[in-house]
Amino acid sequence: MDLLLLVLLALIQGITEFLPISSSAHLVLFPMVLGVEDQGLGIDLALHAGTLVAVMAYFRNETGQLFRGGVQLLQPGRQSPERTLALQVAVATLPVVIAGLLLREVIAQDLRALPVIATTTLVFGLLLGYADWRGRGNAPEVTLTLTMALLIGLAQTLALIPGVSRSGITITAALLVGLARPEAARFALLLAIPTTAAATLLGTIELLRGTEGFDADPADAATAAGLAMLSAYLAIFWLMRFVRRASFMPFVYYRVVLGLVLFGWWASTL
Repeated sequence: MDLLLLVLLALIQGITEFLPISSSAHLVLFPMVLGVEDQGLGIDLALHAGTLVAVMAYFRNETGQLFRGGVQLLQPGRQSPERTLALQVAVATLPVVIAGLLLREVIAQDLRALPVIATTTLVFGLLLGYADWRGRGNAPEVTLTLTMALLIGLAQTLALIPGVSRSGITITAALLVGLARPEAARFALLLAIPTTAAATLLGTIELLRGTEGFDADPADAATAAGLAMLSAYLAIFWLMRFVRRASFMPFVYYRVVLGLVLFGWWASTL
């Protein structure tokens, strides 16, 4: 694969995966804009693996808590902050796993279309803006509950539609249920750990079931994973600092402009 295209793909995946602007929309649009072929499942898996390592490395303390809490979930009666966090993440992840298994083929075949991406980019960008405006007075001391985690998880199922943005819709839902901006971003990014791991696992199974085996050059895959990991880590680092002092409105403005551009592009092809 051409090195420049590989670098661009990795940067797009790494930067947009955790910012509320939809990585799937950008990755779907990338080959359309440049007129190149789809990068293939092997590169996709490498990109996701890189971003998974990045979010686990940044939230290494929380990742350790999730593993310990997951073990404690198997111990009836055990109570701890680690167990509570693991249970919240599990409750919020279950809906998207079920929806993904049931609707994966429909989404892959019918929803990766330009008008769909333009609509979701614009509509869910405006919804993020509303949630940010409504939640501007959310108190930092609001504690996440299981009910709130479930509501965020149900909202996360919408991220299966290209253009919605997994981080965007979970941040939106977290703001709407009362979390402050930093905690909303933190929980949204923590949810990326099991969802990205599940997507990578499903993709690997699909690849192994295929007849052609791994469809990417190992060197290309390693390069893609490494660059995606680095860019994703820097994006998370910047986002978590940014939301402590500013709103999500810059991302809303970006999505509105991008959505309008996409509608214009779609109209020009009719």
